[in-house]
Amino acid sequence: MYDELASKSNVEYIAGGATQNSIRVAQWMLQTPGATSYMGCIGKDKFGEEMKKNAQAAGVTAHYYEDETAPTGTCAVCVVGGERSLIANLSAANCYKSEHLKRPENWALVEKAKYIYIAGFFLTVSPDSIQLVAEHAAANNKVFLMNLSAPFICEFFRDAQEKVLPYADYIFGNETEAKIFAKVRGWETENIEEIALKISQLPLASGKQKRIAVITQGADPVVVAEDGKVKTFPVILLPKEKLVDTNGAGTH
Repeated sequence: MYDELASKSNVEYIAGGATQNSIRVAQWMLQTPGATSYMGCIGKDKFGEEMKKNAQAAGVTAHYYEDETAPTGTCAVCVVGGERSLIANLSAANCYKSEHLKRPENWALVEKAKYIYIAGFFLTVSPDSIQLVAEHAAANNKVFLMNLSAPFICEFFRDAQEKVLPYADYIFGNETEAKIFAKVRGWETENIEEIALKISQLPLASGKQKRIAVITQGADPVVVAEDGKVKTFPVILLPKEKLVDTNGAGTH
């Protein structure tokens, strides 16, 4: 299917994935070439080459681990009338190894970074890589940010999540993820403000001072919990005619 789509004349390639989307947005906001870096896994194929070319064009310094056996992960996106439909094949995205992270030229990116963001999805791939980076951030007074990413991460990867969340200065999620996060911990509430507050007050790793929890709710106000207090921020609604497409929506 992906080859068939790639043969179309109006195909657009975007260096995607939840975390890479977030990094590209950060890069666009900073407007300084090379201000951001990204690591992930691709295959040695034409889609991998497209990924490298696209990330470079976005100004992101990308150091990809190139897997010999799996093809580059792809996600076919069909946009009709501003609405999207997605079909994903994660493939090489599931093959990242911490050995790549430990290489001097790659670890140098970690040492250079002031803010480090990792999606919860990566807990299914290389939790040891997350732990290495999280401990580095704590030891060097850097800001470490994580995303709950999906209800199934909160439900079925709780042990791995519990191990790394104490290092997180910021935890992001949406209302569905937050409710599942609360449910598996027996908090017996679906009130998003209460859940955000509880997330912000979870135990912290040594060297961490406080945590900020940010929960999005689609078009409803964003909930932010910090220092025992909760604030809400209204979402500015766009007229439907101004929507280009919703691809990337949900990428916190």
